[in-house]
Amino acid sequence: MGDVVFRALGAVVAAACVLLAFPAQATADDGQKQLFTFKDPRITESSGLAVSPTHDGIYYTHNDSSAAPTFYAVDGKGRTRATFQVRGAQARDWEAMAATKDPATGRGVLWFADIGDNLDGAWPDVSIYRVMEPQTLGDATLPATRYRFRYADGGRNAEGIMINPRTGRLCVVSKEFAGSVYAAPKKLRTDKTNVLRKVASAPLMATDAAYASDGSSYVIRTYFSATLYRPSGEMISRVSMPELKQAESIAYTADGKALLTGTEGPRSPVYRVPLPDNARSTTTPSPTSSTPTKNTTPASHTAADSGQARAAGTGFTAKNILIWLAAAATALGTISFIARRTR
Repeated sequence: MGDVVFRALGAVVAAACVLLAFPAQATADDGQKQLFTFKDPRITESSGLAVSPTHDGIYYTHNDSSAAPTFYAVDGKGRTRATFQVRGAQARDWEAMAATKDPATGRGVLWFADIGDNLDGAWPDVSIYRVMEPQTLGDATLPATRYRFRYADGGRNAEGIMINPRTGRLCVVSKEFAGSVYAAPKKLRTDKTNVLRKVASAPLMATDAAYASDGSSYVIRTYFSATLYRPSGEMISRVSMPELKQAESIAYTADGKALLTGTEGPRSPVYRVPLPDNARSTTTPSPTSSTPTKNTTPASHTAADSGQARAAGTGFTAKNILIWLAAAATALGTISFIARRTR
């Protein structure tokens, strides 16, 4: 009976995910378009995505778990321009990447996050690798600097990293039913384990995250949609996403006017999704407010905003929560029915 119940539960949970995704799809932006498809047969589980900070029209990606420490430079037509091996790195469960620019040298810097933990805390620590972006695009092996991390409140699964370009502060976003944004120390150490501390809430089951190149906002991707935030942690808005088999990656375009999102699977697509007008900042944020802070309430927050019943930091409205509760009730009813039938 157990196998039958678990199969039914899986089907119901999948249906619930579709229901949760529906509100975002109902307001899909007509400007969404497929940018390219990965053509390289070696790219089968694109999990991380980043825009090159120094090579125009180049995008980076890497595969998910059980792969070598390898990443690919891809052009705007999805063709692989170069393949890079990362020396001194392991790929236990690479889940995300980020790209920044060194303010002192102008060189691009790539970050690869070996932070997946499907057992939610089985690993005593996780690793993030820092690699200098190659100045020329050609197959090569690149050295990495390894930073080890642990969470102040216990181990957990995570699939998102982001780096504020104004401060250089690295954040990890956990993938949980009640997810969180964790900030790394301002100065990373290679001679000891760095501690990640919770600074803000994150949406349900976050699969990736990214900062805008000007530091004016950040985005967190889930299986259902994407949510934009101010650097303080204040939510800006949700952004509808294209229907994807398994939404895994998110990044800002170089001009900051749109988001890029991808999925796993052979020949998987990458889509461009325009940002809403209220997410295109016209002012430069203060460096003192550039790390998300827990339970931040801006002065402009009104009673009307509260009336929308958004769960803090989750990007859900009251309607989303009601749908989730209805799905949960359906799941319980289905399991009970099958249990009676299979006695």
